[in-house]
Amino acid sequence: MPLNLDDIVRLIDQRGAQQYGLEAVSQREHALQCAHLAESAGEPDELVIACLLHDLGHLIAAEKAGTMDTDMRQDDLHQYTLLPFLRGVLPDAVLEPIRLHVDAKRYLCQAEGSYYATLSTASVHSLAQQGGAYTAVESRAFLRQPFAEDAVRLRRYDDLAKDPDRAVPPLDHYLPRLEQLMLQTA
Repeated sequence: MPLNLDDIVRLIDQRGAQQYGLEAVSQREHALQCAHLAESAGEPDELVIACLLHDLGHLIAAEKAGTMDTDMRQDDLHQYTLLPFLRGVLPDAVLEPIRLHVDAKRYLCQAEGSYYATLSTASVHSLAQQGGAYTAVESRAFLRQPFAEDAVRLRRYDDLAKDPDRAVPPLDHYLPRLEQLMLQTA
């Protein structure tokens, strides 16, 4: 069943209050920081909203499991879990960077020698679960996909969105953009 605006707000506000895996921030804080970083960089609304929603699949997986906790010890394929709930609700310019943001991490580990060293302990752990760094062939195939460059930018904001002291706008700040994109897609 597609998510509506109220469903998204409920997930972020209620389930997002839980700690984001082994990071020092909650799921909500991580989402808001990621969106804020994209907004501050002048990204288009579609990428700002993709940043806001990119890990919502973790919250859906936890809800389906009937728990408040997101189990980050195993790969829940969160980048795919969310898509059926937003397909037809938001444009591909939002959905595809979300779908590709895990692949973007795998790509960056292959393409940039120093990238791996910048990953948090939790990201290193999840990278291993997600298949590790891409090969050069896989990296070239990744870059040929529509929205791959957007996914790489989302990934970079994702990596930086783990600061427990960063002040960011509240969720309400992003809702008019989210609602507008939903109306344009309907």
